[in-house]
Amino acid sequence: MWFEITGIFLMTVAFLYWQSSQKIKEIAWRATKRHCDELELQMLDGYIALIKLTLGKNAAGNWQWVRRYQFEFSATGGDRYRGMITMHARQIDSIQLDPYRIQ
Repeated sequence: MWFEITGIFLMTVAFLYWQSSQKIKEIAWRATKRHCDELELQMLDGYIALIKLTLGKNAAGNWQWVRRYQFEFSATGGDRYRGMITMHARQIDSIQLDPYRIQ
């Protein structure tokens, strides 16, 4: 009986973590899309990929999950460059773009 209860508890925790991660990824995607639009860049493939998950301190000194997502963008439509967005929990820390050619 305890085995089943433990299993249900672990599955619930895993689901809640996944759900939270999806929300954070959506926030990061929207911020990335908005940033690219402001710079008149095209975000390619319509997705961002999680490349790193660590624990880190925010500006207030509290421990939070730090997620780094990678994405690709184009300046001219015929090129591909990489960018990265860093999130502290649900807050955007930074958006970095590789150097790209300006038309």
